[in-house]
Amino acid sequence: MKWATAIRTLKDLALAANQVADSSYTLPVTQLWAAWEILGKPQDDLAWVTVGVVVDLPVDEVAWLTKPRGAEHWEYSTRAAKMPAVTLWRSAHAPVWNHWLDRPAQFWDHETGLAEDVLDALRAGKGEDVRAPAPSEDEFRARQQDDIAVSLKAVRERTRTYEERRWKPGKLTAVSDPLWEATNGYVDLVDGERGE
Repeated sequence: MKWATAIRTLKDLALAANQVADSSYTLPVTQLWAAWEILGKPQDDLAWVTVGVVVDLPVDEVAWLTKPRGAEHWEYSTRAAKMPAVTLWRSAHAPVWNHWLDRPAQFWDHETGLAEDVLDALRAGKGEDVRAPAPSEDEFRARQQDDIAVSLKAVRERTRTYEERRWKPGKLTAVSDPLWEATNGYVDLVDGERGE
């Protein structure tokens, strides 16, 4: 994907988020944050853009690498599901950053809309100018521990749900996929804490 296409993807997602923001049947998404390669120097071989999607739900409902209920509907409503974008869901009640979303740049807010100045900086390869400030080592460690605790709780809850449904008739996908998401998120966080 070309750099200009990546920036246009962010803009298209922000504009679509504006359109569905006040809809009663979608998640209360409040912010969009750009992360990873799009924050660096322009390049024309990106596979996708990474976007932190902040939703106004309790922290426990948005464990790392899981999708809260209604996320797929939001992704289809905004066309994010068809865009070359990876969406990583975060709660509005905790910092968006973690070991993976390293100093992301906010490019959309429900209240103020699209941040054209941020997109201009990203387009010019000046992502460093618009990135969030780095947390202190203590803040980073505390954030890791909080994320791990939330993730472990999600694994336990989704394991119980899976065990309850395991031998009942019907497909298990509705409970096995969320269990896999929570487990994958937990392992990723623990690996991140160990520097792996």
